[in-house]
Amino acid sequence: MKKLLKIIAPVLVLVVSIGIVQALGAAKPEPEKKEDAQRLISLYVDEVMSDTVTISVQTQGEVRPKTEIDLIPQVSGRIVGVSGSFAEGAEFGPGETLIKIDDTNYKLAVVRAEAQVAEAQVAVQRELANAKIKKEHWLDKRTAGEPTAYALNKPQVMEAEAKLLAAEADLKEARLNVSRTEINVPFLGRVREKSVGIGQYVSAGTRLGRVFSTETVEIRLPLTDSQMAELNLPMGFMADAFNAPVVQFSAQVGSRHHIWSGRIVRTHASVDQQTRLIYAIAEVEDPYGLGADDGMPMAVGMFVHADIAGVNSQSAMVLPRLALRNANKVYVINDENRLEIRTVEILSTSSDTVLVSTGVEVGDKVVTSTIPAAVDGMEVRAISREQKQS
Repeated sequence: MKKLLKIIAPVLVLVVSIGIVQALGAAKPEPEKKEDAQRLISLYVDEVMSDTVTISVQTQGEVRPKTEIDLIPQVSGRIVGVSGSFAEGAEFGPGETLIKIDDTNYKLAVVRAEAQVAEAQVAVQRELANAKIKKEHWLDKRTAGEPTAYALNKPQVMEAEAKLLAAEADLKEARLNVSRTEINVPFLGRVREKSVGIGQYVSAGTRLGRVFSTETVEIRLPLTDSQMAELNLPMGFMADAFNAPVVQFSAQVGSRHHIWSGRIVRTHASVDQQTRLIYAIAEVEDPYGLGADDGMPMAVGMFVHADIAGVNSQSAMVLPRLALRNANKVYVINDENRLEIRTVEILSTSSDTVLVSTGVEVGDKVVTSTIPAAVDGMEVRAISREQKQS
């Protein structure tokens, strides 16, 4: 019996303890439930302003030489001299001899041509003397009637004079061939390609290399219909000294941003069939010299951004650049502190501002803060710039 009590007693104590705890828990009043107030997202905003602006047109293109030619000799022979300026990338001056072809045979041809001219001159003098003698002989005979031209030696004189002209033409051609043994071009330029070397025999018409002028470069700029209208440029436009639109070119070279200035000189008279765009041609003078930016030339082959000054003024809405989302979206906080996601039509953008024509109105509060997950209609709290500074 005592053993049974020792076993039952701890169990009874445990059961009674559990009952007491449950009774106390049931008698304790329930705590009041408090609903958490919704925390609104605070966003920085700027007000939309209105301004009258002249919109510039943004486009881009590749720098190309205005003048680029192949070096092709007009005479044949062995190359006996190559200038140090005739190397890929090297600069040469106008009239500088780049390649010299052996002129020995051509100088001999000049000597032979000079001899033929001298012989033809003697023949002319001889026939003129014969003509004088024949005329005097006819007058001495005092024959009735007029003498024939042949009797007075006129055809023979004309033949001798014609042969003299032919001999002089041959001499001129021989001297011209001597000058053609020196290959040069009449402009300041650079060598793009070199195809021959000293000692090589070349025939007339052989391609020796390719050079381009550095006096002026061209940039072919694609434009849409609306951009052409903004610039007030007609198709087939040809500029003069007073109406050439100014273009500012820029490019990132290494870690530096370079800027060059040029002008549009003409536009194509037709629409490109593949792109449906119209191309304007801009020129930059002396891009490797005075037209360079702090020593950086506007080099041929460079891809540049073009900013063309507009001519038409118009009203536009001005927004901070930070307000633009996903290319053409802005977030606006309305009078009920609700977020609205709007689509805008962009006229122009810069590093600080965006100009739009539709989608917002003057006084609208556009969001400049970052929003991880924006939902149209969500309730937010607007903080103005003045509040931010205070």
